[in-house]
Amino acid sequence: MLILISDAFGPDLPEKLKRFGEVTDDKSRLSEADVVLVRSKTKCTKEYIDSAPGLKLIIRGGVGTDNIDKAYAAQKGIVVHNTPKASGIAVAELAFALMLTVPNRIIEGHNSMKEGKWIKKELKRTEVFGKTLCLVGTGNIATEFAKRAKAFGMNINAYRKSGKPHEIAQVKPTLAEALKDADYVSLHLPLTGETRNLVDAQAISAMKEGVIIINSGRGATVDADAMAKALLEGKVRAYATDVWPSDPPPDDYPLLKAPNVIMTPHLGASSKENLGRIGEEVVDIIDKFIKGGA
Repeated sequence: MLILISDAFGPDLPEKLKRFGEVTDDKSRLSEADVVLVRSKTKCTKEYIDSAPGLKLIIRGGVGTDNIDKAYAAQKGIVVHNTPKASGIAVAELAFALMLTVPNRIIEGHNSMKEGKWIKKELKRTEVFGKTLCLVGTGNIATEFAKRAKAFGMNINAYRKSGKPHEIAQVKPTLAEALKDADYVSLHLPLTGETRNLVDAQAISAMKEGVIIINSGRGATVDADAMAKALLEGKVRAYATDVWPSDPPPDDYPLLKAPNVIMTPHLGASSKENLGRIGEEVVDIIDKFIKGGA
């Protein structure tokens, strides 16, 4: 069996996988691969899948599988897995850091100091304590985020399509109801037909003036033109994001030059600890697959 590691995983993963067969990161050997490991960069399109006639298993290290044509893979008898539990802590920590950056004026403070300025009086901070947070999406990452928000004394609402209760957040019946009182909105959505551009002009209009939005889910769940307009007009105080419509985003992506945007280059799942957890899940998935428990 040939296992192709197509994207960046932990450095110790190849050694752990050797017991299953040959391991390579040589992408020119895709046609020989039985198993392919991807993260966000590799797109498993119909053409990609057709280039691997012996492919039996695709594992996406991370949350979501929107970079894999799952329907076509199923037609070809290829099993698709991801590692949704591994990334909860890593992504939640980065998203929480992005949220704290805005009211604590960290970017402005750092940049002004580098420029030789001392603008202590001008940089007025606010606290997250006692503020209302809205979670849009309530999976593993959102729940880890909610745990941290609760520890900081925030009030937590949520919107989930199923309407089922959440262990921490108070679930509201509609998205507009969940958004209307929020000082902070944290997006934790997969990218589907329903969630693409879910945060559009209508959703933003349901939010409070000066809301702060954090996105660690998928970039394309936000209507970039509507968000840029809301930032320019001050309806949204800040948009802090780690996710983009592509990695990297196109040069003309509206939010790259919009005001009050805090940006990181899709770092959420890239912690050393998380890469180790992803590797452990990958090994477990392959082991079960070989034993017939796919």
